[in-house]
Amino acid sequence: MSILFTPLKIGSISVPNRFVRSATHEYMADDEGNVTDNEVELYRRLAEGEVGLIISGHAFVQPSGKASPRQTAVYDDRFVEGLARIPAAVHGYSSLVFLQIAHAGRQTKERLCACIPVSPSAVYDPVSKVMPRELRGEEIRALITDFVAAAGRAKRAGFDGVQLHAAHGYLISSFLSPHTNRRTDEWGGPVEKRARVLIDVLRGVKAACGTAFPVIVKLNSTDFLDGGLTVDDAVRIARMLEAEGIDAIEVSGGMAEAGRGSVWPGLRSEADEGYFAENAARIKKAVKVPVFALGGIRTLAVAEKIVEEGRADLISLSRPLIRDPFLVKHFREGLTTKSECISCNKCFYPRGIRCAELTKKR
Repeated sequence: MSILFTPLKIGSISVPNRFVRSATHEYMADDEGNVTDNEVELYRRLAEGEVGLIISGHAFVQPSGKASPRQTAVYDDRFVEGLARIPAAVHGYSSLVFLQIAHAGRQTKERLCACIPVSPSAVYDPVSKVMPRELRGEEIRALITDFVAAAGRAKRAGFDGVQLHAAHGYLISSFLSPHTNRRTDEWGGPVEKRARVLIDVLRGVKAACGTAFPVIVKLNSTDFLDGGLTVDDAVRIARMLEAEGIDAIEVSGGMAEAGRGSVWPGLRSEADEGYFAENAARIKKAVKVPVFALGGIRTLAVAEKIVEEGRADLISLSRPLIRDPFLVKHFREGLTTKSECISCNKCFYPRGIRCAELTKKR
């Protein structure tokens, strides 16, 4: 049997196989951030398709942290009942599901977050055309409290764990990056201080939810910006997180300002699949907790090689599972050896994610 279909422990839980649905914004919540029937059905189908671990799209922990239209909310207790519908649907199968919790930071618009977007430092974002407001110390402490509260809501809703979004230029990521964090107080400067928000959130979640409740992180390994986060920084942060009890690390990279995020368009040769796999391997050498590799992985043999060679422990997929939520099951049954996803990036549709190629053929 392929190593990809063997179980793996993440903290206190066992994932039935090595495939992860990487967090993907669905554009499926209602205008207030409530979970909808379409959202529940999307997760149910991923579980029916045998994805071992499903990570939700980013759920915002403060109203100021809303990044996109129709984004799921987790900033208030009133959302718990709706959120609970997702794990209830997933747990009808063998899959597990984590809620990704996030704050947009400066990568939003005033019309979405109903405020001036915030950031560690007032660094202009040429993509959103936003000049953010620098967070005050007491606001940073409130942010940490709100991340912890959001994790508590996820646990009450029945999620198997949470993922802290510390990638792609969103708020925690922007604290980690020296490009967007130019503070000289206790929240900025050397990497240990830039990582303090993330570390304090992790400590808070573990204290509030218990050490048995898994907490994983989506971590930028590079910003693709001069003066931004480097792989060496990411390795040091990964070691710090492991010391504080992180249960697994998903390795990604990029931010909007760099013009190079985590979803690169266009198909690649098998040799070039997994464009963050080498960064994942660097981090895996530095820690003992499970590491997820991602980045344009489309081929079963490539995924298998990454895990067999010890570069990562799990394989994260996003766009291939938009194309076919049953891809993992089809891999296991020998019905296919490669996703039909062509990485056109037209699936991120503001009325709800869907494969544009399949929609066109109907």
